[in-house]
Amino acid sequence: MTLRRPLAIPLTLCIAAAALAGCRADRVIETVWPKAASERAVPRPPAPPKWPLTGLDAPDEASARIRIVSVKIENSPAARPQSGLDQADVVYETVTEGGITRFNALYQSKSPELVGPVRSARLSDIYIVPQYHALFAHCGGDSTVRAELADKSRFDDVDQFFNPVAYWRADGRSAPHDLMTDVNKVRKQGIGPRGYKPDLAITGLAFKKAPPSGAATCTQVTVPFSGSNTVTWVYDATTRSYARSINGKAHSDAGSKRQYSIPFATALQAVTISVVRITQYRPSAAAMVASMADG
Repeated sequence: MTLRRPLAIPLTLCIAAAALAGCRADRVIETVWPKAASERAVPRPPAPPKWPLTGLDAPDEASARIRIVSVKIENSPAARPQSGLDQADVVYETVTEGGITRFNALYQSKSPELVGPVRSARLSDIYIVPQYHALFAHCGGDSTVRAELADKSRFDDVDQFFNPVAYWRADGRSAPHDLMTDVNKVRKQGIGPRGYKPDLAITGLAFKKAPPSGAATCTQVTVPFSGSNTVTWVYDATTRSYARSINGKAHSDAGSKRQYSIPFATALQAVTISVVRITQYRPSAAAMVASMADG
């Protein structure tokens, strides 16, 4: 027996197609695209919160407002290796005396529990600290500096002399190179007993994603602070950072054991001048500023 029924379906389709092809439409139906009375405004999503000193994402707006803590850290040979310096958001290095330098380290996005050795405030600090409205951790200072730090309209001071609870002497180090602190303890002491503001919004630093076009290549920077204190930064293309050495020896952290490195650096030439009875720290008239990033 032969089955013919399935052939009826395609045959019917062909006839229908032929019939449609032979038809002509009497009119063309056109549709007009509707016009909106007004454009819909889509609000731009809010920018994610950023850490003011690094430009990196912060967990939330409240975190980006926590108080910055500035710690004065020693850098004489007896003070090395330091602790917690590699966790600072911003670090200033300035000359003290005899070609020796000290650091002013600013902490906000990270709050290490061990930072030091902490030493006395110096003249440069009275210009650095107010820029960031920071809680200032240090161990005393000369009479000129202490007089400046007494100005409560400019400084939230957490001097070890008057706030010993935030500091301690570390074992295995000789005095005076053994004074250490905890960033959170400094905040707690400043916000609690001292009565300073618990949070504070500051204008963040401006960052560019790439160096300006046409910038010169810079793979090594040498800063001769003195004959016995020469600092070198060497660029590593793999990590896209500059590794730090002092007198040809890698400068590493006591805690992490890692060599200090930074994504970019700025060098400012400055001089100290004496006016009447107060010494001032100012950029020189022929100040030289150099910034290094991405090699």
